[in-house]
Amino acid sequence: MSKIARALSALPGATCVLTVLCLSLTAQGCGGSRQQQPAAGPAVAAGVARAISAHKGTTWRVAFSPDSQLLGSCSPDKTVKLWRVADGSLAQTLTHPEGVTNFAFSPDGRRLASASYDGAVRVWNLPEGSLARTLEGHAGTVWSVAFSPDGATVASGGEDKTVRLWRAADGAALRTLTGHALNVWSVSFSPDGRWLASGSFDHTAKLWRAETGELVRTLEGHTEAVVELAFSPDSQLLATGGDDSTVRLWRVADGAQAHALTGGSEHVYAVAFSPDGRWLVSGSREKGGLGTLWKQVVGGRLSSPGKSVRLWRVADGALQQSLDGHPGDVHTVAFSPDGRWLATGGEDESVRLWGVEVTAQ
Repeated sequence: MSKIARALSALPGATCVLTVLCLSLTAQGCGGSRQQQPAAGPAVAAGVARAISAHKGTTWRVAFSPDSQLLGSCSPDKTVKLWRVADGSLAQTLTHPEGVTNFAFSPDGRRLASASYDGAVRVWNLPEGSLARTLEGHAGTVWSVAFSPDGATVASGGEDKTVRLWRAADGAALRTLTGHALNVWSVSFSPDGRWLASGSFDHTAKLWRAETGELVRTLEGHTEAVVELAFSPDSQLLATGGDDSTVRLWRVADGAQAHALTGGSEHVYAVAFSPDGRWLVSGSREKGGLGTLWKQVVGGRLSSPGKSVRLWRVADGALQQSLDGHPGDVHTVAFSPDGRWLATGGEDESVRLWGVEVTAQ
């Protein structure tokens, strides 16, 4: 059912409002006593409030520019929009022929790569917003895109079950990585540039050598699609979020599973590490929520606000906070590089920006 719901969510919806809220993050328990009463340590507090008009339809992706000055969002409404974090004003709109599924900033912030339902990856020049080139080769929707840490390579994953590597400077196709049995939902480079990870509907994540494209190992453990993945800042851990209700942390060195994080989610759609590597945030659909299918089929409102964003402590996998606000599925989460902000977005046709302040208890 989750695959049907996600496919339906690609249809354009009502006007989306990008909402930046001032919220306090309260510690919420879920599951066992360790999660309900985490050990003493850093605490997280909230920041300023702001509301910005944004997309028409689901927010598939949010990401911050490398200097944390811009917040980007994309949608099936055929746009990527860039917002100034300081005052919430619209800085740029990049318009596509078809809906946009994903995007990524280059490490120097001078380019942006976007993926689309039309099977192409587009590379844009910033800040002018001009189209530099279109990368064509995938057969079907491109679901994910990422820049290598040095900005020289663009990776993309798609409906055709492949991961493709492109030279960012001129768009030349470098290699095609095969091995997944179903759609590739997510791709990510490790911060040290050594690894490329991919997640798929085939229930697996794969680790490839970024330089050669050699498959190093397949990570098996999820019982449903691996929807999103992210490397820790030190490149030692890989986090995966899946339709099987779990977030899993894997050791990159040997592929061993370090933690499996559970607690209230029906499907986990998004994961991201904080810049210091101490926290992991996840976005999900809550168990028992009406979710996408209800909204798209009968036009009704989503379920009441749930705790579909969770903040975990990486060291031991303990749940630290569950964040209220989104009334439906959360498809995307991102920390700003300076660690001050957390952005989330999803089915309720909004993006929420949370001010983050870490203090010692």
